[in-house]
Amino acid sequence: MIKNSKDHLKDANETYIKHLTAASKIGATMIIGGFQAIIHALIPGILTKSASDKIKKLHDIVSNRS
Repeated sequence: MIKNSKDHLKDANETYIKHLTAASKIGATMIIGGFQAIIHALIPGILTKSASDKIKKLHDIVSNRS
């Protein structure tokens, strides 16, 4: 598992801290967007663009990673 982690960090060209930060930001954004989508599903009149905005944000985060 440690070798796989080291290989992944090398392939991603990231330090452990940089990867931890990026992956945590992506994960938190996904969780928040998921909750927003569920709330929107229950009450369609609110959060009408929140989940789709999170998807766009995720795309930007992932696309701009080195």
